[in-house]
Amino acid sequence: MVGLGASAGGIEALESFFRAIPSDTGLAFVVITHLPAQHKSAMSDILRHYTAMPVAEAQDGMALEPDHVYTAPSGGALRMAGERLCVEEPTDGHGLRNPVDSFFVSLAAAAGERAIGIILSGGGSDGTLGARALKENGGLVIAQGSNHTQPRHSAMPQSAIATGLVDLVLPADAMTESLLRYCQALEAPGDAEGEPDRWLPEIYTLLRNHVGHDFSGYKRQTFLRRVRRRMKVVQVETLADYVQRLRAEPEEADLLFRDLLIGVTGFFRDGQAFKALRQRVVPRLFEGKGAADDIRVWVPGCSTGEEVYSIAILLAEYAENLPAVPRINVFATDIDDAALQVARAGRYPAALLEGVSEERRRRYFTREDDTYTVNRRVRGLCTFSAHSLIRDPPFSRIDLVSCRNLLIYMGSELQKRLIPMFHFALRAGGYVFLGSSENLTQHGDLFASIDKSNRIFQRRGDAMPAPSYRDVLPSLGPAPPGLRGPLKPQVNVMAPTAPRRSAEIRMLERYAPPHVVVNRDGDIIHYSA
Repeated sequence: MVGLGASAGGIEALESFFRAIPSDTGLAFVVITHLPAQHKSAMSDILRHYTAMPVAEAQDGMALEPDHVYTAPSGGALRMAGERLCVEEPTDGHGLRNPVDSFFVSLAAAAGERAIGIILSGGGSDGTLGARALKENGGLVIAQGSNHTQPRHSAMPQSAIATGLVDLVLPADAMTESLLRYCQALEAPGDAEGEPDRWLPEIYTLLRNHVGHDFSGYKRQTFLRRVRRRMKVVQVETLADYVQRLRAEPEEADLLFRDLLIGVTGFFRDGQAFKALRQRVVPRLFEGKGAADDIRVWVPGCSTGEEVYSIAILLAEYAENLPAVPRINVFATDIDDAALQVARAGRYPAALLEGVSEERRRRYFTREDDTYTVNRRVRGLCTFSAHSLIRDPPFSRIDLVSCRNLLIYMGSELQKRLIPMFHFALRAGGYVFLGSSENLTQHGDLFASIDKSNRIFQRRGDAMPAPSYRDVLPSLGPAPPGLRGPLKPQVNVMAPTAPRRSAEIRMLERYAPPHVVVNRDGDIIHYSA
């Protein structure tokens, strides 16, 4: 299923695309354009001049058929439900602000890796968040553009390209070959036996040396699935050939890195779990605290911010009924700078707010046509910053760590190093909130289960001190340009070769100013918390 989004200058781009595409590809095409609600669309009549495929204006409940083209009705919100189109009338009579985002989000859910989104000429940033939804579900994203010819209005495709979510940037009349070869690659057989064992270690090394992040601890099958997806996009058949591609084209390492960062998120995802968090944890965070105190929440791997704002809304709701409100700080971190930009803006298409009640939309969001922006009161509780959970020192004195659906991407060895880090970051009695497929049962010495079914755990106050983060981090980041190579193992200052009394360490961590210890070569061997 192929969705094409366009606005200003889109007719010319659509003409170029459909004149070049054969009429027997087996694909279904849906065209989404920006039109005022009161303006009758002539798009179906226009496209019939450029393609031999049947063209029809979408009607509610219409089933998609191969080798057909469908156009959005004037002003209506067009979405996918399975393989059928749904038409919803706008509530304010002014049309939709982001109809491409709305359709792409539903297309991603309906078709998964068989969903393809194409962003053509247009103004604004419509399509950018929809592109992320497509990538989360394994789909393909193409944007119009090239080194020689740019769309008449480049803002829409350039907005998506700037996020790093776009797989291919091509002129509208040159998309056909890549589109069809990608579809053929979906049916290709897997790797030969033993190929992953041979080539994955080299891919880990190439990534680490190029982008400074080590993915060797990530779940093997998840990592391999993302690599194979990139192979289909660049139309490479074997892992050996893909390694050669990574060596020859450093920008491909950047694109693979972008794919590896894509995670699934949403507002109040798993509603029952958030209900349990609101009932069993949030009140305890406020117990015994007044205006001079603070509540500190850390959300590592925050992606585009939906989970962050969900937690901030729960805290804001509870605080409204208190006579004295503590300072609320929600620290949200990720290594994906483009996702952090979306999170800071706090504006989302309506299709992404399915988990938000109408009451919460009214109180905590501002609606602009088909988008919702988190209001300043909630955004003011949240601080977004770049931070690697694997590489950088953790936050400290945290009341709640919400790390949902991030550990599932990591292998068991890496998880064994990260869970003690959460223990280190939390205050005594602090909480951990995980995703439905994650658990801390193997770390019963550090955490007690508060709500097993909803994955809520509490830091044990009687546990032995957790290992310091410097004992679990494999590196402190990439070497400076020109000096890249194997990353040096860090000196463990807690090892028997460098004994220090635990009382001295506790005194230093509590009373000394922030400090770093280096050796004569300038290597960092110890951070303060």
